[in-house]
Amino acid sequence: MDVIVGEGGLARPAWADGSGANGALLREYYDTEWGMPVRDERGLFERLSLEAFQSGLSWATILRKREAFRAAFADFVPDRVAAFGEADRARLMEDAGIVRNRAKIDATIRNAAATVALRADGGLPDLVWSFRPERTPTPRSMSEVPTTSDESRAMAKELKRRGFSFVGPTTAFALMEAVGLVDTHLVDSHRRGSSGLWRPDGTPVQDG
Repeated sequence: MDVIVGEGGLARPAWADGSGANGALLREYYDTEWGMPVRDERGLFERLSLEAFQSGLSWATILRKREAFRAAFADFVPDRVAAFGEADRARLMEDAGIVRNRAKIDATIRNAAATVALRADGGLPDLVWSFRPERTPTPRSMSEVPTTSDESRAMAKELKRRGFSFVGPTTAFALMEAVGLVDTHLVDSHRRGSSGLWRPDGTPVQDG
């Protein structure tokens, strides 16, 4: 069923089983963070930014560079990033610790400004969490894990309408997975249903 029983007798998907050069890093992320609810503005802005930077790259690459990203982008405090100017853009393009992609850097600064502007209409957490579906997927194998959904397409459309960029349906769905809006842990994984928001059968926990 695409799970591997590894350290501690716990079942995980192959990408998080702890093997390979980035195995320990990915396993720690999977076991402690991925899929857990994030409801604060700074946390959501950081994860949205990192998901955008991940586009076309491996998630392990982003995790390895995460602390460098935080240092480069003022700990992802939206007000501070929104104030970045040309000198900051030049600095970021010279920073070997991050992904030096001008389009993604510009999008992150633009998205910070959009996050600040969104406070006048409920804020980023309210907008993101408004797209939580009525049920979550129940994949038994990696081939059954979706990469988009009706909700992620609607979220991407709304974020773009609000001035965000680099937030297509796939990035929006990855964000939804990362911050708990959906649970795409495999049914046989030890993390299935661990967020407190979803039962293993895909139904929501009341008042989750």
